[in-house]
Amino acid sequence: MQESLPQDYLPVLIQLGAAFVVVCIILGLSVLLGPRLKGGVKDDAFECGIESDGDARTPISVRYFMIAILFVLFDVEIIFMYPWAVNFMKLGWFGFVEMIIFLSFLMAGFYYVIRKGILTWTQT
Repeated sequence: MQESLPQDYLPVLIQLGAAFVVVCIILGLSVLLGPRLKGGVKDDAFECGIESDGDARTPISVRYFMIAILFVLFDVEIIFMYPWAVNFMKLGWFGFVEMIIFLSFLMAGFYYVIRKGILTWTQT
């Protein structure tokens, strides 16, 4: 096994130095040539044409996050079901039984979520 010498890393150091110089030049040119306009309208947040109203730090219900997480959790299950459906004939009965077991675990989790009342949306 051949040992690497410090001069073997010289091309890498040159490339890193060149990248650093290019980044510094581009940032410097953007500061020198870029517009310097400041103002209330320019500094306002812009979101889909709707003007900002109120504080961005308003509390949001935890139920919203729970439903979002559950959506992602149950939505990702489709990723597992699609390849199974494509290869259904090749997998045979073994694949069918495996998917039934998988769906039973999935439905048990869904039943638990419903029993806990996470999906009931009430104003508090």
